Amino acid sequence: MFNVDKIRKDFPILKIKSNNSPLIFFDNGASSQKPQVVLDKIQEIYKTKYANIHRGIYSLSQQATEAYEQSRKKIQKFINAESEKEIIFVRGATEAINLVAQSYGLNNFKKGDEIVLSQMEHHSNIVPWQLLRDKLNIKIKILPINKSGDISLKDFKELLSKKTKLVSILHVSNALGTIIPLKEIIDISHKKKIPVLVDGCQSVPHMKVDVKSLDADFYCFSGHKIYGPTGVGVLYCKSEILEKMEPYQGGGEMISEVTFEKTTYQSPPYKYEAGTPNIVGSIALGCAIDYVEKINIKKIYDHEQKLMKYASNKMNSLNEVKIIGTSLNKAGIISFIVENSHPNDVGVILDNQGIAVRTGHHCCQPLMKFYNIPATVRVSFGMYNTIKEIDFFVEALKKAIKLLR
Repeated sequence: MFNVDKIRKDFPILKIKSNNSPLIFFDNGASSQKPQVVLDKIQEIYKTKYANIHRGIYSLSQQATEAYEQSRKKIQKFINAESEKEIIFVRGATEAINLVAQSYGLNNFKKGDEIVLSQMEHHSNIVPWQLLRDKLNIKIKILPINKSGDISLKDFKELLSKKTKLVSILHVSNALGTIIPLKEIIDISHKKKIPVLVDGCQSVPHMKVDVKSLDADFYCFSGHKIYGPTGVGVLYCKSEILEKMEPYQGGGEMISEVTFEKTTYQSPPYKYEAGTPNIVGSIALGCAIDYVEKINIKKIYDHEQKLMKYASNKMNSLNEVKIIGTSLNKAGIISFIVENSHPNDVGVILDNQGIAVRTGHHCCQPLMKFYNIPATVRVSFGMYNTIKEIDFFVEALKKAIKLLR
């Protein structure tokens, strides 16, 4: 049974007050709060188990190395990768996409080749490809959406050509909540022998992701969105691709042998993990995944779906509120605007009542341009949010509407 009251007790920050009101944290799309077990794990490592990894023959270093590699195995199991060697630790999804652009794209694309992105992409899945475009003179093609925030598989098929060398696409929109038909996208691409990179930042913390079943070639996510620390993330990549890719960065740890004439590299994943990694963050991410698995990712998804649908119905009853992104297949994210009001003004009034929401373009400026709006207010749910919080939020939103008339 999913017990949200019990779960809330695991998150110390939910006990604080914000602007003299109980904190209601509705910005989980940007970053999630951390359970006590993760905070304890971080402190435990620094206090009793910290050492640099992979290099020391002494016990403390070997223990830290074992904990670090165990975390890699936990992630492998969590997303059902074939091998832990397909799991690369990075600073976050942004670095993961840049790694693929530089290690894979720079060496596999040539002038005139094409990459397909969707109209909903986060800037982190746009800018790296623009940098590559400017280096190689390749072309970026955009898969459009309709006003509800859905893509068309027919449009997608028509975008692909013999020149398409990669599809790089989100699993869930961070701005709209749309869940795309990812399996179909991958199957269509693979029939044309086109690899697919998936930005899973908004999917991995909220729903079951099976990279083997999806048959994704690359899949990435950030640790801080799945109740882990900042500064660590994951890139999954199929072994056969990893073996052929060039290193993203050079330095210690990723080498096999160095001379002034030549360097040979370690096997993946270490080939792509130059320098001392975020040891503590990576181990704590494994702890966060243990916590999520204990709660059960399916139950988390069901709970957040209940919250999203309840909140959507309540908000739709307010004439001044317009929800942006009305796909029938959505995650726990709601973006909206208030008639004749700037999202920042709405956000400030909600904050004064202890409610943390995100306002702005959500690193999706092309998407905002499509809707012909500068920004939205976004509420995004986590496992610890409640129906009671939504009721309080809706009443606070009504107050904001009155104040802004």
